[in-house]
Amino acid sequence: MAARSLARLVYKKVQSNVTTRSNFVNTIKLYSSAGINASDKNYEFIKVEKTGAKSNIGLVTLNRPKALNALCIGLMDEVTEALKKLDADESVGAIIITGSEKAFAAGADIKEMQNITYAQCITKNFLSGWDQITKVKKPVIAAVNGYALGGGCEVAMMCDIIYAGEKAKFGQPEILIGTIPGAGGTQRLTRSVGKSKAMEIVLTGNQVTAQEAEKMGLVSKIFPPEKLLDETIKLAEKIAANSPIALALAKESVNTALETTLAEGLHFEKRAFHGTFATKDLCERQNVVTKWLRRVSNNAIKRSF
Repeated sequence: MAARSLARLVYKKVQSNVTTRSNFVNTIKLYSSAGINASDKNYEFIKVEKTGAKSNIGLVTLNRPKALNALCIGLMDEVTEALKKLDADESVGAIIITGSEKAFAAGADIKEMQNITYAQCITKNFLSGWDQITKVKKPVIAAVNGYALGGGCEVAMMCDIIYAGEKAKFGQPEILIGTIPGAGGTQRLTRSVGKSKAMEIVLTGNQVTAQEAEKMGLVSKIFPPEKLLDETIKLAEKIAANSPIALALAKESVNTALETTLAEGLHFEKRAFHGTFATKDLCERQNVVTKWLRRVSNNAIKRSF
């Protein structure tokens, strides 16, 4: 009964805050025969596309509109499969995960959890596959509009960067139905916003606005809902313009900072930094920068006379 009441409450709030979804059709291109082809897989719960001026940005859109993108097992399996393919596609430089303007994801699918027992949770290792998002080597950005609650908030936090629409709402309301976050909510949230804020959010089930989320460091930037995807694509394109090897090493190094001591993290960073000197990317980009600096210097000298 509590689960149904919570679902109805969320749905009513969402319905009252619906905004018109902007038209991104002209900025998105379906997969071509190179890399992943959309026709190779008929996804039921997600859409997988390529976007950006160079079609080098993978875009995964959660697509269960009637359920406010509730995260069922099938949806998460599809997300995992799509991310693995995008990660292996050399034409893709960065990946975006998004939902709709109503909801990024309003939580895990309560119907799937209603009758599961403790024994089944243990034997089936319930929710264990969700963290595959964190195993992706390429940068993954969450573009969050609407509600990112429970599992939705946890999926967003599994991404490397979160951009949010101004009307986005974040929260871990599991406590309201007699359970706790089970896909990283108590762990990643604490690392993002600190113990006191995390305790307040988890123990009360209160929702956090996009503005509050940005202030506490959970969200990187916020934008008007209709501009969110465009701005996220711009960020992804800027990231994708860099060396793929350097991006992977930089991502791993930042994540290592959350898992180790400062001394161990500094050692890892130094070795990763040293490793970039064995790559062709560093040499090629150094040559480009050197030529640019010479050109700037020569122009400055000419202007001085």
